[in-house]
Amino acid sequence: MEIRTKDNAWRLLLVLFLGQLVAFSMAACSFASSFIANLGVDAPLAQSFCTHLLLTLVYVPILLHRRHKLRIPWYWYLVLAFVDVQGNYLVTEAYQYSSITSVTLLDCWTVVWAIILTWYALGTRYSFWQFLGAGTCVAGLALVLLSDAKTPDAQDPNKIPLLGDALVIAGAVCYAFSNVGEEYCVKKNDRVEVVAMLGLFGVLVSTIQILIFERKSVEAIVWSPIMISLFAGYGIAGFMFYTITPFVLKMSGATLLNLSLLTSGMWAVAIRVFFYQQQINWLYYLAFTVVAIGLIIYSLNENSSADATAASTEAAAHYQQLPSEDNSTGSGSNLDRKERKQQEAHIC
Repeated sequence: MEIRTKDNAWRLLLVLFLGQLVAFSMAACSFASSFIANLGVDAPLAQSFCTHLLLTLVYVPILLHRRHKLRIPWYWYLVLAFVDVQGNYLVTEAYQYSSITSVTLLDCWTVVWAIILTWYALGTRYSFWQFLGAGTCVAGLALVLLSDAKTPDAQDPNKIPLLGDALVIAGAVCYAFSNVGEEYCVKKNDRVEVVAMLGLFGVLVSTIQILIFERKSVEAIVWSPIMISLFAGYGIAGFMFYTITPFVLKMSGATLLNLSLLTSGMWAVAIRVFFYQQQINWLYYLAFTVVAIGLIIYSLNENSSADATAASTEAAAHYQQLPSEDNSTGSGSNLDRKERKQQEAHIC
């Protein structure tokens, strides 16, 4: 018992550590994108390209070394990578118009859309408390929109907070499609193949879109050591996010992942206050509290919903066995009747 308790404790500490690495990588991506935007560079596709390039360079050679055929058709990976790149583009572009705090909080909108998509696409069912948690998150996001509409960003008059908020919400929809598709592929397939193909086709999609939409912006970038460090930091942080997230989902599920990603919002507030030295509207703190409560309600009831689903499935399996048991009992009674008749006939 003591050994098992120690193992569980170490496993919990490992999961917590990995969850904080995921949250840190997300906050690092937000910081790098916000810093690049403040330097006057508008190249979200180029930032996404860095992340997918690192995924390709690391995971594709591993996949080729295995010499296995793809378990899922390549065009599904292409669609998944296209949606993922669009989500990265929209959220990263939002830093041109909104603050790092608003972008990070509004990115939680992905939870709501993920519920809708998994309900219709994967057949997942949720409890009343999970819907209540999601609704509470929506209420908190509404407070962010209210704050941005009521008090424009006084630190930079060129920013348009509501436009940035709209881009984040659209990007969250793309993230939801990407996450649900990735969840389906990971459950049906190997994690390495999914991440490798996501990186490979992400590089392809990003390169094509850069040549069409961002060629002039990339050519106009002054590649100073600071700029190179920011793009490299974004790529490394994104690589960490895509690499560690499947481990957290496998070891603990989405409960701890959502709670861990919530801390990235806290880091975004800290970055804005201490690094950018900007004032935070009081509605941001209220919105963050409401979103935190909603995510906790949703996460704490996620396991109970899964257990109820498993219990109902098991009960259905036992129910399906009843007819066979009845048939076997009936056949046994028929045999007994025949034996009795034979014995009576023999006696006569």
